[in-house]
Amino acid sequence: MNLYPLQFTPILKERLWGGTKLKDVLGKPIESDITGESWELSGVKGDISVVSNGKLSGTSLQELMDERGEELLGKSVVERFGYEFPILIKFIDAKQDLSIQLHPNDTLAKERHDSFGKTEMWYIMDADPGAQLIVGFNKEVEKAEYVKSIEAGTLTDLMNYEEVTEGDTFFINTGKIHAIGAGVLLAEIQQTSDITYRVFDFNRKDKEGNLRELHTELAIDAIDYEKKDDFKVNYPQVTDTVNTMVDCPYFKTNFLELTQPLHQDLSKRDSFTIYMCVGGEAQITNDWGTANIKKGQTILISASSTYVEIDTKGAKLLEVSI
Repeated sequence: MNLYPLQFTPILKERLWGGTKLKDVLGKPIESDITGESWELSGVKGDISVVSNGKLSGTSLQELMDERGEELLGKSVVERFGYEFPILIKFIDAKQDLSIQLHPNDTLAKERHDSFGKTEMWYIMDADPGAQLIVGFNKEVEKAEYVKSIEAGTLTDLMNYEEVTEGDTFFINTGKIHAIGAGVLLAEIQQTSDITYRVFDFNRKDKEGNLRELHTELAIDAIDYEKKDDFKVNYPQVTDTVNTMVDCPYFKTNFLELTQPLHQDLSKRDSFTIYMCVGGEAQITNDWGTANIKKGQTILISASSTYVEIDTKGAKLLEVSI
């Protein structure tokens, strides 16, 4: 069976800090008032995405990889990652501040958790007035100073705050301390990993009245203590063309703001391609079929596709590949 443009059933996650924007803004089928994440495309064990459109409906992403590995993923991707999907695609709604956290690099994650590390990027889709992110430190910090701030409950005094608006994009490399702030709706692209070191959670309690677990000791040797201004992505936004946003060893992301149809030659791209719609709507066609996409939806195009045709009168898309 040919690999037409594939859509997947969202995996919805309730979170202490979640809200209703995934339902109200993106139209996700949600009853809860604290849904914080919609996992759009996941190969994480226990949370494997399932196809929702066409003849392959009901087939899991893992089944597709096992049966059609190189066709779906690309030969070079299989050589690097085997039959494991190497990135995780999400939409996140933060009604409250997320915990201040960081992610270990590949070496630490492999050694401690037998997992990939977690490099990620964020594209801001919607932000309440004054909404902020925490990204990195606001000065050079010594390890001892950090530890003292954790013990004293003054970590926020060392944090760098960034006010955000729609279209702002951030690259979060491993070791960088960070948090999504209240009032932010964003698209997240990350390595396939669910390893997070939570270091401060504003003393919040869960619905059972318990403080959430912190990972204070694990985090100490995983943090990048340098003050770096390397997180804000300044990318071109030329309409009706492909604009490079991020090109790192784990994923490549382009920004497409289209006012008319666009043809993409994929014959030399030895990787799957993902389209996340962050505005408007479009019809996406490859060698074997067509699927419609609108704001808040995601489509997977197989590596075996030789082209993709995007038909639209107005859409903003994030194009992701390896």
